Amino acid sequence: MATPQKTDRPGAGRPDPLTLEVVELIGDVVARYYADFDEAAAEHTLTGAQARLLSLLSLQPLPMRKLAQKLKCEPSNVTGIVDRLESRGLVERRPDPADRRVKLAAATEEGRRVARELRDGLRFAREPLAGLSDEERLGLRDLLRRMLAA
Repeated sequence: MATPQKTDRPGAGRPDPLTLEVVELIGDVVARYYADFDEAAAEHTLTGAQARLLSLLSLQPLPMRKLAQKLKCEPSNVTGIVDRLESRGLVERRPDPADRRVKLAAATEEGRRVARELRDGLRFAREPLAGLSDEERLGLRDLLRRMLAA
């Protein structure tokens, strides 16, 4: 009877070869996703950072500090990105109804339209995911959620 292969557990020492391969594949997926996202952004004369910020704001208005945390950058960088998107009519600043001292950045109707087009323009994962069954995609989604929750 074959013994099961040891899997990598937090604090268990060196990762096994399978874990290293999975980590490498995740890195490749992330790199391909960002390259595709940057290409879709360029079609709208946006930088990758501008497109990511616009995509976040198309889901809900957010304070600048929260945007900086989500984008993993300095609040002053977010201010510049919001300024450029605001000058193009894609975002606006508005007071936070819960605390009028706080300004929220929010996508305009035009900004939400561009964000939809950006999502629709992402081609990298569309075909490979379409080749998976519903059950496989659900399994992949659930595994990714588990990884992110850990």
